[in-house]
Amino acid sequence: MTGNNPKKPLQQSRGKTSFSALTAAALLLPGLPLVSAQAAEDDSVDFQYSHYQEGKRDIFGVITIIEPTRINFPVTKLPQNLNPIEVDSVHGSSRFSLTDRIKFAFNYTQDTWSGATPIGTTNPSAQVNIPRFADADKTILAGASPYASAGNGAPKFFLDRQLNYYATAFDTNFNRVPTTRDNRLTHVMSYASPETRKQGDFKLSYQWDEAVLDIGGGISLENDYESRFANVGGRFDFNQKQTTVNWGVSYTNSDTVATLDPDGLTYFSTEAYDNSRCDELDGKLIPQETNVPAGYIESSCGFDEANGQFARTNAILHGKRQDWGAQLGLSQVLDRNSLLSLDLGYTRSTGYLANPYKIVYGYVVHFKPGQELSNPVGFAGNSTGLLEIRPDERNLFNWHLGYDRFIEPLDAALHVDYSFAHDDWGINAHTFEADWVQPLGDGWTVTPRIRYYSQSSADFYTTGIFEVREDILDSNGNIISDKLLQEFPEHYSSDQRLSGFGTLSGGVTVEKQFTKGISLETGFEYYTHQGSLKIGGGGEQDFADYDYWVANAALKVKLDAIGAPGSNHGGHDEHRHHHSNSPAGVMFDHTLPKAGDFMAGYRFMRSDQAGDMLLGSHKVGLETVNLNGCEGRECAVTPNFMAMSMHMLDLMYAPTDWLTLMLMPQWMDMEMKMTPNDNVQLSGGGHGGHGAGHAHQTGGIGDFGAYALFKAFDHSNHHLTLSLGGTAPTGDVDIVLRKTGVN
Repeated sequence: MTGNNPKKPLQQSRGKTSFSALTAAALLLPGLPLVSAQAAEDDSVDFQYSHYQEGKRDIFGVITIIEPTRINFPVTKLPQNLNPIEVDSVHGSSRFSLTDRIKFAFNYTQDTWSGATPIGTTNPSAQVNIPRFADADKTILAGASPYASAGNGAPKFFLDRQLNYYATAFDTNFNRVPTTRDNRLTHVMSYASPETRKQGDFKLSYQWDEAVLDIGGGISLENDYESRFANVGGRFDFNQKQTTVNWGVSYTNSDTVATLDPDGLTYFSTEAYDNSRCDELDGKLIPQETNVPAGYIESSCGFDEANGQFARTNAILHGKRQDWGAQLGLSQVLDRNSLLSLDLGYTRSTGYLANPYKIVYGYVVHFKPGQELSNPVGFAGNSTGLLEIRPDERNLFNWHLGYDRFIEPLDAALHVDYSFAHDDWGINAHTFEADWVQPLGDGWTVTPRIRYYSQSSADFYTTGIFEVREDILDSNGNIISDKLLQEFPEHYSSDQRLSGFGTLSGGVTVEKQFTKGISLETGFEYYTHQGSLKIGGGGEQDFADYDYWVANAALKVKLDAIGAPGSNHGGHDEHRHHHSNSPAGVMFDHTLPKAGDFMAGYRFMRSDQAGDMLLGSHKVGLETVNLNGCEGRECAVTPNFMAMSMHMLDLMYAPTDWLTLMLMPQWMDMEMKMTPNDNVQLSGGGHGGHGAGHAHQTGGIGDFGAYALFKAFDHSNHHLTLSLGGTAPTGDVDIVLRKTGVN
């Protein structure tokens, strides 16, 4: 709702609610088709900041307990010292009337995320989460180190024929023996260095008396993903605009170019995606066929001095994706206070639909005839982690039913929505949500909301894959062959977003209208994600449970309202204006004319640094920097480019004619590109700084400024302004790069 009249924009609020829900889904479920700009009736400019923060997850591993008769490996909860995933987003939008019938809308969104996220799932006894200790006696647990290979290729657990897990111990002869059945699971967490996504999109609309045509498109850019999209849609009004039909079609074309972790290439298998392999003798790439429906990995070879042979040094996963979408909606005004809407949607996705950073743990287990328990091995030497493989096609259907009701006695509005989604991956999803828009007077509006979501798991979702074989013996008990009882599936993924689960959330939005057409909005929503919340039960185990929250703040400016009669911004005399004539970049150059005035502004600043490395004013070469620039050690990388961008929001309010208060929140992002030193010897045994050679990014809230501006002298032709203020250190200094062999 806008302003203090929740009844007026019933039809507009329905579209706004749907757009907000889709935007949230795009944030929380990366990989969904992107949503384009939404045309609006009012000319406006909006600026919004939001923060998404996950809570820490429980992870489990095993520790060693030495007893007189055996050595046990009990499952233990391990400290989680990695910062959870967090996302900082800034969003700006503008909508303008080019003519009475032509409107233009533009959106810009920038997200920066980093933190610990699951890469796979397995049994704790697989010894994938290796405990780290804070003391030499190994009595104080300090954390966990994740591995993409279970137990160095020899998983430390047993399996029965029903694939139940059994913990193990060493007997007095140091033979590994099974103990108790334990089917508990745990996530394997990995830390993601900060990355930034930038998206721009537009929509051009032409309005007739009872119809609208929209044409839009945009692009989204990341280090490893690029998406381009276009859409056409419209609206038809009937029955004196009491009935509205909306329609739309869209197309998205995306490319994945993901550099896989160089430190992990020896721990997980990319065999199914590899289109070549490295010849150990001469370093040449030998072509080979892939074994996946979409995507391939391009490898590079280099000489490994430690092993005296050529080996793979780099792997880049390439994939292409296309999404076609169609939407049809009907809105009907039931009476002067009620609105009903029904929407149908269909999306067809083809190509590479997997996540290049998710793995599934796979094991091969052999049984002898009559044997009930067996110790599995890695499916290929020491590798037990496989890159996930998803189908190359997905057909998704969506249904939405919404009801809006204006409650006249309370001057409030109730919104109730139900959505159902079904796809041919086996996922059925239900969403129930409701919010209550309540004006409080004096420009204040409060909107509490509640939301429940439940989905079933995808057909190929799994927490582990197994190849089961039974030996065939001759009459003397010798193994002569084996028979396959179960093989690896064609498709598999342990991505928790494909599991069965439910989420329950509650939140509130508070909006304050300061002057006609200018308002500030802030909101907070808290979510709990649990397998037990799934409709009908049967959701994922509680190892996958976690909580998260989303907070946002927005400035909204309605340009039509500002210029309308009765606006506080209209009717100034010719020399009393809010803007200044100072050069760009000069701050604190003007105050507001009179008490009660409010002003909002936005500024953007970018700086780039590149070129030669300098020692004082003298140019120095790369070798000199590598040898002398890292405090007695040879540098692994050398910077060759850095860029910084700042988005600053100016909020000004005049409590008196002679005093103006100014708040300046800011959002910033930085990027640095490195040149690797091929000659550096790493302490972990690696060679060269290739792991840090790509661009590094970070971003988020910067320091917060607060200032007071005083009119020391005010004349029609001369003005003297004094300012006093400072900044608060609200920027996050805990964002770090993932630890690698280089850093």
